[in-house]
Amino acid sequence: MSAAEGQMRGASPFSRGAVLSVVLVGFTAFVAMLYFIGIGDTGGRGGAGPAHAYANGLNGYAALAELLESEGFDVELSRGREGLETTDLLILTPPPFTDAAEFAELLENRAYLGPTLVILPKWSATKPEGEVAEEDAERVQSDWVELIGSDPVDWTKELPAPFAFEHKLEELAEDEAPAWEGLGFSGELPTRTITYAEPDSAHDPYITDAAGHVLALNVVGEEGSDYYENSHWTMFVLEPDLMNNYGLADPERAAAALALVREAGYSDLEKVTFDLTQNGYGDTVNLLTLAFRPPFLAATICLILALLIVGWRAFLRFGPVAASAPEIAFGKRRLVSNGAGLIVRARRLGLLAEPYVALIERRLGRALGIAKPDAEAIDSALRQRLPSEEPFSSLADRLRLASKPNEILRAAQALNALTGKIAR
Repeated sequence: MSAAEGQMRGASPFSRGAVLSVVLVGFTAFVAMLYFIGIGDTGGRGGAGPAHAYANGLNGYAALAELLESEGFDVELSRGREGLETTDLLILTPPPFTDAAEFAELLENRAYLGPTLVILPKWSATKPEGEVAEEDAERVQSDWVELIGSDPVDWTKELPAPFAFEHKLEELAEDEAPAWEGLGFSGELPTRTITYAEPDSAHDPYITDAAGHVLALNVVGEEGSDYYENSHWTMFVLEPDLMNNYGLADPERAAAALALVREAGYSDLEKVTFDLTQNGYGDTVNLLTLAFRPPFLAATICLILALLIVGWRAFLRFGPVAASAPEIAFGKRRLVSNGAGLIVRARRLGLLAEPYVALIERRLGRALGIAKPDAEAIDSALRQRLPSEEPFSSLADRLRLASKPNEILRAAQALNALTGKIAR
């Protein structure tokens, strides 16, 4: 292959614009992935089972969050522990198997920070079974649930005073209406399964059912106690169907839910925080999150800019690499030339003296017909053939004793010239 052929470039299968588009799309997707991982937004907000402010199922509270936003409230869905420190209204939606001691500590801390609204769980839920009808396929959402049972929570009676109460459940008969009233509103619950608590002197009932059971209460404490005098009150909604997505389908229950929120926040609140950490959506700080926060954000930006520069330089040289001729050619001549070049670069010319003398000795022996050539025999034969020439042994000693490159070259040339004279 000639050098000209070796320098030829093959045709690129992609245009420069196409490659630039692929690189930009991939880079943008990668940065977006890092960003969403860093802020903890990795999807999976809905789901069957947990009742929280992201859930769109019957037992979730996404509708309540949207209702409050539409009423002008600043609504925050908190995935971090810092949300529990807000001085504004905090809405807690604890799961059925909550640790009473930890929850009690949270309520006691909140008593001196800000108002708290606790919506107790009631329903067990799962993903709907069976196939969805074709006409309903478009409106059915992936996080819808099927309610499979209800149970009261038993950890509320383990809370310290004045928060403690017994959470109960009652199944109404067919001829009993699940009626409720309070805060100037009244209506019926969506099911005949009702969760409630009995009245207590430390609790102020807000909504009750037809039998006088308390469906929503405010913990005010005993009159004259420190909690009564100095604490932010805590409201419990014992019947979640007053405020969940199932319950807000009715305008009267939606109005009552809004009134409960306003009452819990002293009627002048502007911001409401829904806590998600109780439902397992807590945010943890990781190295990627820190990379997008000061003071590490500056280093991250510099790294991204460096990657852009490297990518741009790589893009400018995009295309088939130019093929060049082999650095080492094939053949004996090239092998000898490369070997000689190595010796010259290593500055070891003196090592060539003895092998070269032996080579000339064999050549002269063949030319003079000497079976076992040595310096003495060759000198004797040369005196007969070329009596005026310098003896072989003298030329060989001169090469062995040479130290400088010019001296080695002249001595080697003299031996080679002697070989040429004999060959003639």
